[in-house]
Amino acid sequence: MYVGRDMTELAMIDKGEWKDSELAYFHHSLQQMAQYLNVEGVSIHNKIIEEIENRGGLQRNEATWTSGTEVSYD
Repeated sequence: MYVGRDMTELAMIDKGEWKDSELAYFHHSLQQMAQYLNVEGVSIHNKIIEEIENRGGLQRNEATWTSGTEVSYD
């Protein structure tokens, strides 16, 4: 379950100030609803994707004993 700032709060700040977990969660959520998004939703999703790409992606470089290589947004 996602525990963090909601889209209402995040919409007020620059995508560069979002945490990786927030980007990952909302990217996943919007990706699941992509076929139902209106123009504004697609624009927001594209900006999230752009920010993820600017950060070099969401993949961790190495797995650890307690976590894999995917960024967890739980």
